[in-house]
Amino acid sequence: MELSPTFYVVTATAILITGISKSGFGGGLGVMSVPLMSLFIAPQFAAAILMPILLAMDIIIVWHYRARWSRKVVMVLLPGALIGLALGAATFQAMNADVIRFLVGILAMVFVAQYVLHRRRETKPRQTPGPLVFMLGTVSGFASFVAHAGGPPVKGFLLRQRLEKSVFVGTNTMFFFSMNAIKSLAYGAMGQLTPESLKVSLWLSPVLVLGIGLGMLLHRFVDQSMFIRIVYGFLFLTGLRLLWDGATNTLL
Repeated sequence: MELSPTFYVVTATAILITGISKSGFGGGLGVMSVPLMSLFIAPQFAAAILMPILLAMDIIIVWHYRARWSRKVVMVLLPGALIGLALGAATFQAMNADVIRFLVGILAMVFVAQYVLHRRRETKPRQTPGPLVFMLGTVSGFASFVAHAGGPPVKGFLLRQRLEKSVFVGTNTMFFFSMNAIKSLAYGAMGQLTPESLKVSLWLSPVLVLGIGLGMLLHRFVDQSMFIRIVYGFLFLTGLRLLWDGATNTLL
């Protein structure tokens, strides 16, 4: 398959933005990547190209934040996430991914609305009932496998914990590294990863290093309160993107 220079420019830009948001602010803008790439190629092929790139990003970021993450938070979320991944794999061919995107977009907006309404009173971690945490992990795993939209449920939960900014990024990355490693194996078993997709991923890989470097640099100079506002801003943009994609693709 011959891919145009415009495809590589757009995709490299999307990967750069994803790297900055993942390494500096715990992600959020990566949700833009597949829709942008889908202007040139099939969404399934776009997802296959991104999968190894996201996994490589996670490995580098996990190493950088290896001493700054909450094992307790990750272990609380993982059981539900594993169930969600299994459900996603079992129903992958039958599910309407755009409906899932729309519902996750609504969830993202709920978290943002709660922050806007209560931001002056939110100075301590907010307790989340165990069953709700399990449900958020399940939704994240399921939406991640089916629609590559697993971020909002987990980010909303992490923001409520009022984690220090580096611990937030480290915890978020450790969780999604675990998810992406499992997804990569599942995608490979399902034949989604091909020599052609891996070749394109390899060509684009230098951009992920640049994005991660810029994200880590920005992370150092952003204070805690600004960090929280930026992450909620990313969550808002992610929610808008998911709502737009879910609504337009379902209606059309």
